[in-house]
This record gives sequence, C-alpha cells and structure tokens, in this order.
Amino acid sequence: MTAPTVLVVDDNAALRQTIRENLEEDGYVVFSAASGEEAMRIVRVKRADAILLDLVLPDADGLALISGIRAHTDAPLIVISGKDGWVDKVVGLEMGADDYLAKPFEMKELSARVKAGIRRYRGGRDGRAAARAEPESRRIRFGGWVLDTGRFQVFDDKGTPAGLTSMEFRLLEALVRAPNRVLSREQLLDKAREGNLNVFDRAIDIQIARIRKKLGDDPRSPDLIRTMRGVGYMLACETEDLP
Repeated sequence: MTAPTVLVVDDNAALRQTIRENLEEDGYVVFSAASGEEAMRIVRVKRADAILLDLVLPDADGLALISGIRAHTDAPLIVISGKDGWVDKVVGLEMGADDYLAKPFEMKELSARVKAGIRRYRGGRDGRAAARAEPESRRIRFGGWVLDTGRFQVFDDKGTPAGLTSMEFRLLEALVRAPNRVLSREQLLDKAREGNLNVFDRAIDIQIARIRKKLGDDPRSPDLIRTMRGVGYMLACETEDLP
C-alpha cells in the first residue's frame, strides 16, 4: 500500500512546516498550501487521504472552502483553527468537515486524528487496522440503497454513489447492521469514530442530517432513519444481504 498523503492548508508558514515535519516522521507524504486558491489547485490534481484546513486564510473563508473541496474529494477533512467556539464547530461539521481541532494543539493528537481518519477512509485496511478489518466485505440492501463495506460507499439502484464521507459511512453502516433497533448517540459515536477521537454530542445530529440529505430521506417525515427523541436513531426498514 502506498504511503498516505495529507494536504495541510494554513497561512502560517511555521505551523505548516512543523506539521509537515511531524507527519513525515510518521510516514505520510505531505502537500501544503498557504491560501484557498493554492489548496483548490492541489485538490484538483492530487489525491489526498486527509486534509487539514485552517478557517482563516488570506484569500478565502475556510468554511466556504469546505464545500469546494468536497466537490472533488470525500477524504477526511479536519479543521484546525484558532476559532474554538461552539458555533464554529457546528458550522464546520454542517459544511462537510469530519473533525475539528482547536489551536493550539499537540502534534501527537493531530497525528492520532489523521491516522484514525485515514484508517476509516481506507476501509480499515491499512497497517495495524488490518487485523481488525472484517474477513470479507458485505453488500446490504436497504430502502432502495446498497451499502458496500468493501467499497466503503452506498449506491442507488443505478450504481450511483451517494458520496458519503468516511464518518457518514461509519454511522450509516452501524444503523444498517442493526435494522429496527435504536442506537444511542454514544453507541453511534463509538462505532463511527472507533473510540479514537473526542467529539461533542451534536456531531451525531449533524452527521445524520447530512446522511438523510444524501439519501433523499425527508427529515420532516423520514422513511429510512428515524429520530427516537431522547435516545438516538434507528434504521426503520428491512435489510437484505446480497451475494
């Protein structure tokens, strides 16, 4: 397996260099960008297994840049920002980020989050995660969709992918594997993040909303993912294993 690649987007040259040196020591190939324009140019032509994005850039609003990045890749996107307010975290996740790390942060924590994100993105098959990966992939039909654990994505009846991010896939996979059974937010967080990252409670609600939108599940009257108030969420349809 080729070395995973990380794109670091931050206008602080010293911080970019520090992150680069630490990640390269851990075996990553690192690209860097000091502006939104430069970041988009890299995203269009190079594959990234993870993206670290500062919200304050000289030529672009980091939050607005997330949607542009998401048009080209579903790789795990971790916001690294001096803005550590609740609103910024919520908006970042709503826009399409997978994680949020406030500055200043420890490089070991950053590396751990990057590693966890890439492991999920690659389907749990890189490095030590291989021992924990399932012995074989599964294809599970539910409500007009097919969840494919081998391809780490969900497809409609025409084979078109829903474009789920790694965290969205993990959440949906947990629900699909337990149809008509309520899973609490804590259970979903544990399954989606494999217990490696610290997140706040509203992250699950935001991710579920994004999944519903991608699956065309009306949040006012959902057919697939139902909210069980005060408890969690449930996949409200039957599932079928496919050959």
